[in-house]
Amino acid sequence: MERPASATRRARSLRRDMTDVERWLWSKLRDRRLGGYKFVRQLPVGPFFADFACRDAMLIVELDGSQHAESLRDHLRDTFLLSQGFGVLRFWNHEVAGGIADVCETILAAVEKRLTPHDRFRIPAPENPSSGPPGHLLPGGEKGATSTDRDTP
Repeated sequence: MERPASATRRARSLRRDMTDVERWLWSKLRDRRLGGYKFVRQLPVGPFFADFACRDAMLIVELDGSQHAESLRDHLRDTFLLSQGFGVLRFWNHEVAGGIADVCETILAAVEKRLTPHDRFRIPAPENPSSGPPGHLLPGGEKGATSTDRDTP
């Protein structure tokens, strides 16, 4: 699905300018660290940008500071996100700062609740995930692969 270049630029800007609490939670969610599930940051959904999202579970995680005390605005946003099939979890920044383990446990439970039993089977993320693209050959080659089998010159 194509999205406007302005949305991509805005999402990149939001990723670059994360708050300390967002960075801390992201350190727990990134690289499939939470139950092996993939999360992304600042996902454009219609006119909104979700702080964090697990696309497989259609779950959005929002962190709210004092500037988000606008319950009507948040209600309208949540209503839209729900209409798009997403579940929404909201945490206050102080909840994350004071209990990251509890927040992660709540997120993991919500992800698993939204998935079918088949979807829940995940291979745990490796300790040091590869930085290469999926399906790439390992530095020593793959079992049985020779240099002539590779796409590289």
